[in-house]
Amino acid sequence: MDTTTTTPTLSNHREREILDELRLAGGSSRIQFLAERLNVSEETIRRNIRTLEASGLVTKVHGGVHITDSVTEQPLHFRMNVSPEPKRLIAAKVATIVKNGDSLFLDIGSTTAFIAVALQKHHDLFIVTNSLSVAHTLATRNNNRVYFVGGELRAHDAGTFGIEALSYIERFNLQHAILSVTAINARSGFMLQDMQEADISRAAARQAQNRIIVADAQKFGRSAPITIAPPDTYDMLVTDDEPPADIRRMLDQNSIQLVLAQNARTG
Repeated sequence: MDTTTTTPTLSNHREREILDELRLAGGSSRIQFLAERLNVSEETIRRNIRTLEASGLVTKVHGGVHITDSVTEQPLHFRMNVSPEPKRLIAAKVATIVKNGDSLFLDIGSTTAFIAVALQKHHDLFIVTNSLSVAHTLATRNNNRVYFVGGELRAHDAGTFGIEALSYIERFNLQHAILSVTAINARSGFMLQDMQEADISRAAARQAQNRIIVADAQKFGRSAPITIAPPDTYDMLVTDDEPPADIRRMLDQNSIQLVLAQNARTG
């Protein structure tokens, strides 16, 4: 019996370059970013992506593309370089929601790392985090109090996890839990790749009055293995672009406030 697996053949070198750039970017990217990287038009990128999608190698999402079945979370320093401008916009918007003196939880996501930077001018914040990056950014600044969650420190993202981490988070009563996700779709809501991250996210949401999901528009229409919690757990989604109609309906049905990070797109 022949058990060999047929691998789709790439029809031109541009498709191979696109796949290489996607892998370097952690599995997903904006169309505009690919066009700039490869010095071609966005239409050229879209044309090649259609061929790649027909071969089952990529999946096109709202404003971007990702490698099909790319379910391995990339190291944090890679994810920080994926869609940095949308993440900065989201971070700036969140910084207007968080007020001086507020208490909040920030997780280990790349978007929350940008948010920590955007909060550097705030003062008297009470911050709980399992992210070494967030703690380093906000500790010893402007009379902030930073509580770093204990547990095992993971090598690839400098985040702490485990039973000790979950127990520690349960000791707090916070105004905001600011949580990142890997994927958002209308069927399953908000998803992550990693079970430990999902456990931390659920624990933080239980201890907060205002549960905020932060995600750029590349996450729309994607899927990931772990649904964090029912969508009505969350109060707000801060993103950089209007979601597709089916996701917007999901938000409305679950009374989740949509906050857009670009004023030009809120009119």
